[in-house]
Amino acid sequence: MSDQSKKTFTNIIVTGKSGAGKQPRIDILIDEYHLQQLSTGDIFRKYMKIFQTYNYTGSLESFFDVKKEQFIPNSEIKAKIGTDDPEIILGLKATYFVDHGLFGPDTIINELVYAILKKRDFSNQIFDGYPRTLSQATYLLNTLQKHKSSIDVIVYVETSDERIISRTINRRICPTCKRVYHLTFKPAKNGRCEACDAHVIQRSDDTKEKIQNRLEQFRKKTLPAIKYLEEHGIPIVRIPGHLEHFTKDAVRKSVLTALENIPNNGEGEV
Repeated sequence: MSDQSKKTFTNIIVTGKSGAGKQPRIDILIDEYHLQQLSTGDIFRKYMKIFQTYNYTGSLESFFDVKKEQFIPNSEIKAKIGTDDPEIILGLKATYFVDHGLFGPDTIINELVYAILKKRDFSNQIFDGYPRTLSQATYLLNTLQKHKSSIDVIVYVETSDERIISRTINRRICPTCKRVYHLTFKPAKNGRCEACDAHVIQRSDDTKEKIQNRLEQFRKKTLPAIKYLEEHGIPIVRIPGHLEHFTKDAVRKSVLTALENIPNNGEGEV
C-alpha cells in the first residue's frame, strides 16, 4: 500500500446507490491522488438555489408534460414565470426533478458536465453521480476519447437499501459549508453546524419516498450504464459502503486496497 500515493489517475468514476456513502471514499481519492470532484448533485443544487432566489411561488407541475416526458418549450416557460434568464429556467427544471425524486434529463446533464470538463482539460476528475444512464455513459466515453482522455477505474460503493434509507432520512446538511450530520450518530449540537454555526437542514430530496424512488431508478438506469462501461474495458472495484468501525483510516484502507491492482494513468484499455 505504500506505493498507492505514487499512483496517478486520469479520471475515476465513483458510483453506487444514492446515500451509499460515496463522499468519504471520494474524499480519500482527492487526498491521495489530487483529483477534483465533479458532482452533478452540486450542479443541480447550484441552479436550484438560483431559482429559489427568484422567489417564484407557483406550482411547477404545469411546466412538465408527463405524457411526452419533457418540459414545455422554453418560450412558454419564459412567459409563465416572467423572465428569460437561462439560469433561472435551468434552475426551475432542476428543482422539478429533485422535488419529484427523479434524475435530470440526459441532455441537460451532459451539457453541464461538458462545460465543466472543458474548463478542466477533460482530466483529473472524480465523477460523482455521473454517468447515471446508458446514454450518459455513452456520451462520456465518446467525449473523453474525442479529447484524448480516459477513465481508469470505476469505484462502486455497495450498501444495502435498508441502510441507505435509515442513514439518509436522518441526514442533516449545513447549507453553508456542506458539513454532514446525522440525528443519531453525529447530531449537530443545538441544531447548528460546529464549523460555521449555521442551522443544519434536511435536504428536500432526503425523504423516504424520494429515496425509494432513487433506489429504483438506480436499478433500472445506472446498473446498465455500469455494465456498458465494464464491457468497454473499464475495470471496476467494489468496496463496502458500511464499515463496522468507521474511521478515516478504515475508509482509506478499503479504498486503496481495492485500487492496488489498477494500472496507472490510463494504462488499461477503455
